[in-house]
Formats: sequence, C-alpha cells, structure tokens
Amino acid sequence: MAKELKDRKDVEEALTWDLSAIYSSEDEYNAAIKELEELAKEIEKEFKGKLNTAENINKCLDKLRKVTEIIDLTGNYTELSLSVDHTNSDNVDRYMRFSNTMAQISSSLSFIDSEIIQGDEGLIDEAIKESKENRIYLEEIKRAKPHALHPEAERVLAALSGTLEAPYSIYEQAKLADMNFKSFTVDGKEYPLSFVLFENEWEYENDSKLRRAAFEAFSAKLREYQHVVAAAYQTQVQKEKTLATLRGFDSVIDSLLFPQKVDRELYNRQIDIIIEKLAPHMRKYAKLLQRIHKLDEITFADLKLAVDPEYEPAVSIEDSRKYVEGALAVLGEDYLQIVKRAYDERWIDFAQNKGKSTGAFCATPYGVHPYILCSWNNKMSEVFTLAHELGHAGHFTFCNENQNVFGNRVSTYFVEAPSTMNEMLMVNYLLQTKDEPRFKRWVLSSLISKTYYHNFVTHLLEAAYQREVYKIIDKGGSVQADKLNGIKKEVLEKFWGGEVKIIDGAELTWMRQPHYYMGLYPYTYSAGLTIATEVSKRILKEGQSAVDDWREVLKAGGSKTPVELAKMAGVDITTDKPLLNTIEHIGNIIDEIIELTEQIEGKR
Repeated sequence: MAKELKDRKDVEEALTWDLSAIYSSEDEYNAAIKELEELAKEIEKEFKGKLNTAENINKCLDKLRKVTEIIDLTGNYTELSLSVDHTNSDNVDRYMRFSNTMAQISSSLSFIDSEIIQGDEGLIDEAIKESKENRIYLEEIKRAKPHALHPEAERVLAALSGTLEAPYSIYEQAKLADMNFKSFTVDGKEYPLSFVLFENEWEYENDSKLRRAAFEAFSAKLREYQHVVAAAYQTQVQKEKTLATLRGFDSVIDSLLFPQKVDRELYNRQIDIIIEKLAPHMRKYAKLLQRIHKLDEITFADLKLAVDPEYEPAVSIEDSRKYVEGALAVLGEDYLQIVKRAYDERWIDFAQNKGKSTGAFCATPYGVHPYILCSWNNKMSEVFTLAHELGHAGHFTFCNENQNVFGNRVSTYFVEAPSTMNEMLMVNYLLQTKDEPRFKRWVLSSLISKTYYHNFVTHLLEAAYQREVYKIIDKGGSVQADKLNGIKKEVLEKFWGGEVKIIDGAELTWMRQPHYYMGLYPYTYSAGLTIATEVSKRILKEGQSAVDDWREVLKAGGSKTPVELAKMAGVDITTDKPLLNTIEHIGNIIDEIIELTEQIEGKR
C-alpha cells in the first residue's frame, strides 16, 4: 500500500548511495572546482591563438582531457546530490553555481574547437596521426566543421550554456519541488499521492477503484501546471530550432540526429514501423488484461496492470541481488564483480523520499564507479529496472577501462542496448529456473509489461509525439499546452485504436517525462532493445562466442558508430529486418501468454 514519503534526512542510510567516492567533503569538491578554473585559465593563456601546429593542438587537447575529467566528476557530484532531493536549497544552490562556472569555462575554452575547425583539414589529419589519445575528439571536430559558427559566436553560445539549459531546470523544479499532491479519497478513506507514489505504486494497483481515482487525482495536479511546463518546453524546442538554423541544418530533427551518427531514414523507420506493426499485438495484450481483470472497459489508466498480480511475489532488495547476479553471471566474472560492488559499496540509491527524481537512471562519472538511482517498490518490475541500470553501469565500466574520456561517450542511439540487453538476460535466466505454466506466464508478462512496454510503447509513443512537435517547430509554429495535449492524445489514439479508452488525463502524459529536454532520446530505447533482442537470441543459441562478441562491443565505447557497434554484435541495423524480427518476437510472446492463460484457467 502506498505510504507517505519521508524527508531525505529521515531515510535509512543503507538505502542511499555514498557519493564520497567522488568527493568526500564539500571542501574537496570546492578544491576541484578551483583546480578546474585554474586549468581552464592556464589552457587559454598557453594556447589561445596558437593552435596552428599539430604539436600544439595535441598538447592543448592533452590538458583538455584533464579538464574534461574534472568536469565529469564535479558535474556528476552536483547533479547526483540534487537528484535525490530537489527540495534542499543547498543542492539547488550548488547546482546553479556549477552551471555558472561551467558557462564561464565553456566560454573561455570555446577557442579550442573554433581554432582547430578554422584551420586546414590537413592539419587536423596530421594531429590525428600524431596522437591516438586525441583521435576521436579530432575526428568529431572534422565532422562538425560544416556546422561550425564564427569563433565569437561559439564563445557567446558557450557563455550562455547555463541559461540555455534553463528549460530542463524549470521543468524539474515544477515537477519535483512545486507540485504538491494532496491525498485522494475513495469510499471515505484518504490515500497519499506524489509523483513517485503514482508511478511506482498506484499505476500498478490491482483495485480498479483506487487505481483510477489515483490517476484522476494525479492528472488534476498535472493540469494545474500544464501552461508553465508547456512554456518551458516551447522554450526548449525553440532553442533547439534556433541552434539548428544557425548551424545550417534544414530541420531541428537533422540537427539532433547529427551527434547520434544515424540518418533520418533510420529514425523515421523506427517510429513508423513500430506504430504500424506493434500496435495490433499490444491491443491484443490490452484486451487480455481487460478479460483477466474483468474490467467493464480497458482504459489508459489500466495499462500497467499485471497479468497475475496475486502471483507476483514481493521482492526485497536482497532478493533482487540473487536474481540480478544469477541473470548477469553469463557476462563473465569481472562483470559480476561490478554487480556485487554496486550492492556492497552503496552505488545504488533505493530510497523513496520527497523531492527525489522520478524514474531511474545510471550516472557514470569517469574515473569513479557508476551510480544508480531508483525508487524501490518491492515489485519484480523494479528488479528489471535494476538489471537495466546495471547494464549501463557494466557498459561504462568496460568503456572507461578501455577508452579515455574523449572516447567513452556512446551514441544515444546505441546507449540503451546494453541496458535492455540485461533485461533480456533476466528473462532468459528466470525461464531456466522453473518450468511451470503460471511461473512462465509471470516471467513472460513481466517482459511485456516492463521491458517491451517501457521501451517499445511508452518511449516510442514519446518519440512519435516528439516528432510531431518538431514538425510544427520546423514550420515556424509554436506549441502551447492545448496543442501539446492534442498531439499526445492523437498519438495515443492512433496506436491503441478503439481497443483502449484514452480517458481525460492521458493527454497530459507529455508532462511526465524529462526525455524531451534531452534531444531525440525517446526513440533510442526501442533501437537499443531491438539490438538487445537479437543479441540475446544469439547468446541463447550460440553461447560463449556471442557473449564474447558482446563484451567487445561494451569495451568499444564511442570509438565506433551505432551501425558498427551493432555489426560487431552480429546485428545489421541498416535494414528493417532486426526491427521486424523483434516485433514478431513480441507478438509471439503475447500469444504464448494468452495460451498459458487459457491453460491455467482450464486447470482451475
């Protein structure tokens, strides 16, 4: 049953992460900031106006790597502190001060890229030949050369970087600090409500009266903030359009795809095929939920229901460890050690508290171990979430061990593949532990309701909505709350058809996700899971050779493009075949769940 959230200070320490691996004290953090500022001044004094030889370019970039490493650590420390408690004024103040510092540093060091870009391309090639450590950074500069602005313009944009990121900060503050959810009442009894409680508990509540009432109360609070959040989002997309135009892109979509190293065709194909081909399978799944739960109708508020909620056991944090270690052992002893350390050394923040960011993520500061945020709810869904985030942790641990700070950033198109891969391995593992119809149905339905629903439905529909927004912005239009609500409702209705009732409040779903402030991120979840599905099937079929290929992919980091990384894993994403295979796989799983349901019901 949902409960009132505690203040952060009242949370049990064992449920929180330990940031001392980054900085053990505020004094140590402040010393790092001072070192960062001094290094930036030193680089500017030594190299500004002098990046006209391959030797100087590489000497400068060698020092920039150190700066980048410190930025990674200080930035993560600042953001991680804030993410667990947005109500803490010290956390907010530290974050704002860091943003201002970064704006100044970015401005002072903007000359590096500008001078290199304005130089002869042959000079860049010479610098690449002379330094393996700086190769990836320099190759990215070559790629970006056609879209570079005048050095002074780049300096100004860098100086404004903190301000330009304001829309996301405004959204997070509105969502996590200002939205004060009141309790809701059902049959004369009051029940607590918050963002975290709704998304972690009430959405999954088996009692339809409670679940639907919670959705109504949750939606009512979102509606109060729709105009301010829409204004923040309009500012975000208009900023992206302005920057795209300045840099010579015809479309904001092309601009946002550029750093992902994938083309427009691949992006559109991902969205269009899933909308068309997956929808019939998911509608069938929705009707199954309606039948099992004896609902008068299946509504948007009912889609997170479990197929067999009575069977699903409560999963403690310690139990989750057994599941996760068992599932991920196939990836090797060194990978398993990462998982064990995550539990033993408090890399994971399990707590539910006021002001904490919703959802889950994994931060991967360079030179330090990863950190994982979640809100533990004792459900199997959270075990899948943990396996997912540990996929990011394992991936970037391998990356950071094999790539320097210039080469460890993976394209967002590929970045969700290792995480969703772990969810597939979890399913494979669970299915091997017990051969019983009800257990098998529980595992397969968890795969659909958690892994595939999250990545192929929730995030994909975000992507479809996002694409429509950018189409409007590209044509010079604007998007206010009413327009955004209309787009979201239309996307939902198109996917679910007449099988699911899109009730009042569903149109506000665009207000729930921070992904819209992260470029074209939502569609990459389905991209990653497509790759993961194909590779997990390879592992089941081929065993160690497929595992070995995957481990090499994890080590490659940003040294390869998404197409190259997928190819290393045995998947060709330049065609629609992997995507169609994955959709067929989802359909087969849903059919198997229906068959198992009929088998189980026949025995009762």
